Amino acid sequence: MARQRFNRTHRVSSLLREVLSEVMLGSVKDPRAAQATMTEVEITPDLREARVYVHISGDDQERREVLAALNSAAGYIRREVGQRIRLRTTPTIEFRYDGSIEYGSRIEQRLRELGLGQSVSAEDDDDLQDDIDDADPGPDGA
Repeated sequence: MARQRFNRTHRVSSLLREVLSEVMLGSVKDPRAAQATMTEVEITPDLREARVYVHISGDDQERREVLAALNSAAGYIRREVGQRIRLRTTPTIEFRYDGSIEYGSRIEQRLRELGLGQSVSAEDDDDLQDDIDDADPGPDGA
């Protein structure tokens, strides 16, 4: 039963992401909304609340303004989503800033500073996979 619930939330989350993309690109009139790139949609198990994570380029002030604009338009976006997806209740939508891209960039920069962040070529990646395959004894231990 729990697996079914997970699958449903996952399917609804994916569908919600698609519809939100359409709505944010085509229906939202505020030009600031176009500055946001959706990175993830999380929906609660009861399908009543959705957290939409967005990446916004620019400084902190721009991020706050775009996030405020998106959350201000959340009611309109929810109504548009409700017209396109048939659910018992349309989830309330909350937009949140996703700082994972900047975080990843900072880690990559630190690794480069330490000399550990060299890029891996496709050939190196194949060699690594060969090494892993050679070291793996397989399910029968042979």
